[in-house]
Amino acid sequence: MRVLVAPSAYRGTLTAAQAADAIAEGWRRAAPHDEVLALPLSDGGEGFVDVLSALAGARPLATTVRGPLGDQVPGVVLLLEGPSGTIAYVEAAQACGPALLPADRRDPRRASSYGVGQLVRESVAAGASRVVIGVRDLLCNDGGYGFWSALAGRPAPGTQEDALPDVEVEDWGWLHQLRRSLVEVQLVVATPDELPLLGLQGTSAQQSPARGATPEQAQALEGRLGALVDAVGRVLPGPTDLLTGRRRRLDKLTGAGAGGGLGYGVLVLGGSIQPVGETLAAALDLDGAVAACDLVVTGEGRLDWASLRGRVAAVVGETALRHARPAIVIPGQSLVGRRECAAIGVTGIYPVADTLTAVPRSMADPAGTLSARATRVARTWSPAPPSPATG
Repeated sequence: MRVLVAPSAYRGTLTAAQAADAIAEGWRRAAPHDEVLALPLSDGGEGFVDVLSALAGARPLATTVRGPLGDQVPGVVLLLEGPSGTIAYVEAAQACGPALLPADRRDPRRASSYGVGQLVRESVAAGASRVVIGVRDLLCNDGGYGFWSALAGRPAPGTQEDALPDVEVEDWGWLHQLRRSLVEVQLVVATPDELPLLGLQGTSAQQSPARGATPEQAQALEGRLGALVDAVGRVLPGPTDLLTGRRRRLDKLTGAGAGGGLGYGVLVLGGSIQPVGETLAAALDLDGAVAACDLVVTGEGRLDWASLRGRVAAVVGETALRHARPAIVIPGQSLVGRRECAAIGVTGIYPVADTLTAVPRSMADPAGTLSARATRVARTWSPAPPSPATG
């Protein structure tokens, strides 16, 4: 039997490649007669560039950019020649991801998306006509202001300054010029997040607490983002809806709130937002890999309701369903049941920590416990073939 192992990262414990290796090792331990192939995937956060680096012809471009609070951090842009020109893949977490700062240093008022703009600027300078930006949880909450500033060559905010200044006194002519300068570049945000920029379901209300904001600070951040949208709308009105004839509110579009509003920042520049699972599935030819196997195994740190929409487990399951292949998930923990997962093509769920008491043990040795769980699952799905008859 051919088994495709295609997990995303187990956040905070294992990268996608480490998870794929652990599952593959455990599976081979129980089913050495199977052919096991690994295809690590990403949810748009840390490891987004790594899972794409195995693509034939991919060229890494190393650089140094501004971190969320001003420290210099390393970054890598991945360049790939495509039929319509050079494609660049950028991992926003390299410049503004949660791994860059401990919890006690996080401050969404000062954290800036400037470094993400520097990565994209490097991509454009290298000749990219399409830039795909992987976005999951970021530390910034500036609506893409720092991102714009870096692309326009404007100064970065001071280390003690707010990332999003008083936009009411801003001269926005530079933003209009920036959009015109990028008319030949296709910007794409690849993200699993669907939240809008503003409101109770927006980025400040839903995600700024994880970035270190108090409830009062979250309200202040929401107010600043609202002022930003109003100011930008006067300079760069959104596109006209062909059905209603009205201007479309970019801040209300699905994914505008991704990455603290980085999604909105890309939309303002004429870019688009795509589900990260679909983006990677196309780039890595997930369809071809699934079609060539007999069973698909995926996984992630926590399988929850959000996993069922646009994230790796959902994309893998739906792809397997199209090709009539069984798909199973080995998550760290599961908060959804088999019935809910059946709708996305997942046949079975086998969490590493199936009880609360098992969580500390799985966190203490994530690779070992994941591998051991894969061994037990393999015994269910791929029993040893019968021994040849002896005369």
